[in-house]
Parts: sequence; structure tokens; C-alpha cells
Amino acid sequence: MTTMSRRGLIRGSVSLAATSTLARPYIANAQAKTATLWVGQGFVRQEDAALKKTVADYEAASGNKIDYSIIPFGPLGQKIVSALTSGDVPDLFFQDAPTTILPQAAWNNKLVDVTDVVETQADKLSETAKLSATFNNGTTKQRSYYLCPIKQAATPFHIWGDLVVKAGYDLKDAPDTWDAFWDFFKPMQKKLRAQGMRRMFAHGSSLTTVGPNDGNNLFYHFVIANGGQDVVTPDGKLHTDDPKVREAFIKSVDYLTRCYKDGYVPEDVLSWNDSDNNNGFHQKLFIMDFDGTISTELAMIDNKKAYFEESVTMGLPKGNDGKPMAGQTGAGGGYIPKGGKNVDVAKDFMKFFMQPAVMNENLKAGLGRWFPSIPSLIKSDPFWLDPADPHRAPYIKIALGPMIPVFNAYNPAWGQVNAEQLWGRAEADVIKNGMTPEQAVDKAFKRAEEIFTKFTFG
Repeated sequence: MTTMSRRGLIRGSVSLAATSTLARPYIANAQAKTATLWVGQGFVRQEDAALKKTVADYEAASGNKIDYSIIPFGPLGQKIVSALTSGDVPDLFFQDAPTTILPQAAWNNKLVDVTDVVETQADKLSETAKLSATFNNGTTKQRSYYLCPIKQAATPFHIWGDLVVKAGYDLKDAPDTWDAFWDFFKPMQKKLRAQGMRRMFAHGSSLTTVGPNDGNNLFYHFVIANGGQDVVTPDGKLHTDDPKVREAFIKSVDYLTRCYKDGYVPEDVLSWNDSDNNNGFHQKLFIMDFDGTISTELAMIDNKKAYFEESVTMGLPKGNDGKPMAGQTGAGGGYIPKGGKNVDVAKDFMKFFMQPAVMNENLKAGLGRWFPSIPSLIKSDPFWLDPADPHRAPYIKIALGPMIPVFNAYNPAWGQVNAEQLWGRAEADVIKNGMTPEQAVDKAFKRAEEIFTKFTFG
């Protein structure tokens, strides 16, 4: 395994000044070239506009062209899998949350090593970004950078504060430990239904068997709150034989499935995709949701009453043991498939994009749904913690607290675990198939163990 440099190596041209909005290209292009880019559609329109501006700035600086296709989140994932399978690929993929695709693609030697790109800024990147950008290659038997990390996210609570008040409660009274915090909203359901809101639910929990990301993200935070974060350790080993880990998974399955059986979540959550919890929140179908980024709130930013008065964003309570709880974060950005015609331009564009001022400008223009993979930008730019915005500052404060990387940063096998939705299937086994939480977890653990045997590295 290679050891990724913490200091990195600044290559190419002079670094961009913090106040600059346009960078010079890293390579001199004797003849303009065009790279094709598939990029995920933003959850808010400003993200697409920000991407277009970054592309335009790069084209003006370099003379190269970026032929981009903006594709909705779900279809983009399907299209990438198909392209990697067939070999008919663009020059660059750009995804917000590639955790179900990228680890296996790197392992299967289908991606270009982008160490030379990432090292231009590696000394500035967060540790979680670097861990979430490096993956093991099953052919080379080395761990290298396969993602150019631009953005990261935290997971906050999204709450209708006006519904809490309508139910006769005050958010200031919410307990500060995990399960107790979730329990706080349960009696509100009955109070609101008694006032005529008959389809109101306490929680918008995504217990999905469909995916791709929200159900896994929700479940892993329950696991962390229950003390099971060592299910995969930095050495890449799986610890399903650890009694503490098994207990954490059982407690998580038990809590979430009891919420379903007791009627505190909508009946169709087992088939939700990553947009359904957002849509349900906007319809005021439930009081509280736990979901990555502040896309939920930003989609309502033009509704001043909803955004500034009625909705509330809150950070993480403590774990069930009463100790501070770490959030979990991955990284999004660009990765380059083998077989592209203009890899040099794809790399050059990502070198441009990874420059601090370019990265920061892009993510700010996207209204801060994602925060930079360079922590110093968050601390130096007042935008990120501006108290005038009721949602961004509480969200960003999670990122400034304890954070751990997504588990597939330690072993690409976890990417397949995510893709197979093992934990949503475990919840469905309890809800629909009559299993106990213990039986469902043991079944899922057995499958996880089978997956991990396919990914061995020294």
C-alpha cells in the first residue's frame, strides 16, 4: 500500500490568491482540446449555475473546452455503472456522493490514478476528504487517489419548528442524547393529528431497500450513536464478530423498525429514493427528518416564511452513552474512467477546480449545500458561519466538530455493502418477514462477511 503524503506537492503554476475568482490553467495547451463531463444535477438550481460558471472560467483560462451533460442524481448513477461496464465512457464523472460506485470501480482498475491532481492541494485537504478520496486497487495492490475531492457534507436534523410549537412543545426542551432526541417528537404526532393533521408523522426516516444513499447514511449514524463505529477499522478489517458492534447494529435495527411498526414513519419508506424524504418534508408529511446536506431547506429558500421562520436546522446530539457523537462524512468530486480520450484535459480541469478560491466560489454560489474539502476556507470566509442564515451555520458547525469518514474509505467492500442496501433489507426482514432484529442483523452480517472475502489487500 502506498502512503498518501500529508504535505503534498505543489505542481504547475502559482497558487491562486484567496481573493481571486479566476485561475490560470496548470498546463499550457498548444492546441485546444475538449473533454466530456457527466455531472449530477444540483438539488437547487444555483448549483447548476455554479457548475456552468466554473466551466466557463476554466475554458477562458485554459483555451480548452468542457462538453458537459447535467444529469439527475439517480439516472447519473445508472449511466455511470453502464458506462464503466461497457467501456464507452466520457472523460470525467462528477458526483456528489459516489459511495456506491467509486470504491468498486477503483478496485476493479477502471479508474485513472489522480494522485498528481490531488497532491496540488493535499496539504490543505481535511483528513476525511483524503481518506474518502483514496481507494485500494485490486490489480496494483496499492491505495491511491481516485477522487479529486471538492465537496463534503454533514447530516443535520431538519425540523418544522412551527409544527413543534403547534403541538405544544419547545425545541429548547429536546433531550441531548440520540434516542431520547428522536423520542421527543413522537408524542407530537398524536397532538397534531388531533388538530386535524391526520397524515402527520413524527419522523421521515428513510428505511429504504432501494437507496442509494439516504437509508445507509441514516442507519450508520444510528450505529455510531450506539457505539458501533468500529465495524470497519482503518486497516480495512470487518468486525462483525465484535459483540459491541453487533449490539449497536441490533439496537439500530430495533429502534428504526419499532418506529415503523408503531406508525411514526410513513408506510412507504421501504421504497423511498433519495428525494422522497425531501419531498415529504416539503409537504409537511412529518415533523422531523435526518438527511444529508441542507438541500431540504435550500429548496424552500424563495419561500421566506418557510425558510426563515418555520423550518429549523439542528446539529447532532450526544450519543446514547452521553458522550459527544461524531458525524460521518464522505467526499464528492471528479473521477476519471479509463478509456477517456482526453484524460489530460480532465485532469487539468480538476486541478483548476481544486484550487481553494475556485472551490470556495463554486460551493458558495451553490448556496452552501456542500462545504469545501479544505477546512481553512470554512474558517476564513464569513459566509459559512453567517448568523443571518438560520440553516447554514448550524449545518456547518457539525463539520467543525468530530467527524469520521464513510466506512468505504477503509475498504472498498463497504461500497458493495452500500450498493446492496444490506441494512434497509435487514429492516425489511423485521418489518415484512417476521425476523427479530438479531436474526436480521446476523443475516446481513453474513452477507457482509461474504463481500469482504472478495476484497483482500496487503
